[in-house]
Amino acid sequence: MNRLPKEKRDKLILVIMASVTLLGLVYFGLVSPAHASINRIRTQTDNARDKFQTMQNTIKKADSARDELIDTLDKLSNAEQDIASGDTFAWTYDMLRGFKATYKNVDIPVIGQAAIGDVDFLPNFPYRQIKVTVSGTGYYHDIGKFIADFENTYPHMRIANISLEPSGATGDNSDRLSFKMDIIVLIKPNTP
Repeated sequence: MNRLPKEKRDKLILVIMASVTLLGLVYFGLVSPAHASINRIRTQTDNARDKFQTMQNTIKKADSARDELIDTLDKLSNAEQDIASGDTFAWTYDMLRGFKATYKNVDIPVIGQAAIGDVDFLPNFPYRQIKVTVSGTGYYHDIGKFIADFENTYPHMRIANISLEPSGATGDNSDRLSFKMDIIVLIKPNTP
């Protein structure tokens, strides 16, 4: 550059500076926004691809989910077989009499009036309940076996508010106890 005359050297420097400025303007004005747009489109494409893959996986799982729902509904239907339905008072009375028949040393002469209401031990439970108070007499171990067998046989029923007192009998029956307990039975939904 020392050999060029000053006028040509200044023009050359001016052309180089103009070219660098023009290249910077082209890069920051055109290339950079295009590059940002390409990155944005690439991100959107990746998100759409992930969403599409998720949809495909969901579609593949639809059959197994339907089969699982059918199995679960069958299990629920089988589990609800010991839940009161129809005429709930008659159902409860017949169930208690039938179950009690195998326990000769437990007398249940009084089956009280049944009361239907909402389940009182779990809030927002989809079933209703029927509560029956029963009274009777029996030996301590026989009453205990009756209660244990009852709750094991009917997992959707429970016994609550048990009270035991001496029966006041004399002679051979002096070891008998009087009991009073509430039997709570679930009622199938849509049963009046």
